[in-house]
Amino acid sequence: MPEANEKAKRNRTLRCTPQEEKELLGRCISIENDISFTEIENRVILGDSFAVLPHLPAGFVDLLIVDPPYNLSKVFHGESFHRRSAEEYRAYTERWIELVKPLLKPDASIYVCCDWRSSGIIGELLEQHFYLRNRITWQREKGRGAQSNWKNSMEDIWFATCSRSYTFHLDAVKIRKRVIAPYKTGGKPKDWEETGEGRFRNTCPSNFWDDLSVPYWSMPENTDHPTQKPEKLMAKLILASSSEGEVVFDPFAGSGTTAMTARKLGRRFVAVEQNGLYCAWAQKRLEMALENSAIQGYSGGVFWERNTAALQKRISMEENSAKQKPTFSSIKKGKET
Repeated sequence: MPEANEKAKRNRTLRCTPQEEKELLGRCISIENDISFTEIENRVILGDSFAVLPHLPAGFVDLLIVDPPYNLSKVFHGESFHRRSAEEYRAYTERWIELVKPLLKPDASIYVCCDWRSSGIIGELLEQHFYLRNRITWQREKGRGAQSNWKNSMEDIWFATCSRSYTFHLDAVKIRKRVIAPYKTGGKPKDWEETGEGRFRNTCPSNFWDDLSVPYWSMPENTDHPTQKPEKLMAKLILASSSEGEVVFDPFAGSGTTAMTARKLGRRFVAVEQNGLYCAWAQKRLEMALENSAIQGYSGGVFWERNTAALQKRISMEENSAKQKPTFSSIKKGKET
């Protein structure tokens, strides 16, 4: 049995010593005056978004991903958010929307996370300020069952854009699924491929996602943040609605999942978080991402269904082996030179 505060052998939850937290926090920045984009590019900003946003440069954001406190009473490692009336939460949401709007480019996209209780308020306000495109619902299969109600295992993400012109890379977010009933035309597979591991089709994604795993103790992306989102979820939003080198902004960064996933996918980022401990975790994860860009459930340029990790690893090993094997033409060329 591990001692108190000691992780079990397979527990991969991120940990920092007090000294490490201090050093990591020292690599984050704070803002009190207007600042240029160069000074905040790829940085974690320690501070309250409502105080920080007015000092950020106008028009620098290509993709805005917002995971604000849901309208629930919750403690976030020393800081608390208390449930408010519907009108108070509406005013809270309107306030951050008004502050973030000047930061967006004319063709920027916006995603906002919420639960069933706050979804209506957020969807309505986004429609007043932007072009509302869709509502994604994803299955959050984690947590205890309710005793006198239905278990709350779904969350929403509203998708909006600043204009009718926006980025959406469909092919970047297709999902690889096994083909149960293979259909052929002219004796050839129709919209699917035969591989050594089975028959697969890359399908267009819908607005219902049931292929996500909420981070837990044996996953390397896990932290002790109480409402952490999966990297795979953020990867879908980032790949669909931004291009390499563009800027992803997260004004409620938490443990840094959005920023870290953006870095892994070749995007630039800016993250704001008021909790110092979470800023330290985010900074550590960002530095780890420089050495490991893997995202669970995403490989070979496609997203995979749940419980296919072993299959993904096997296919990846086969592909790497094929790349390393010399071809006849390369051998011949080598002899000629």
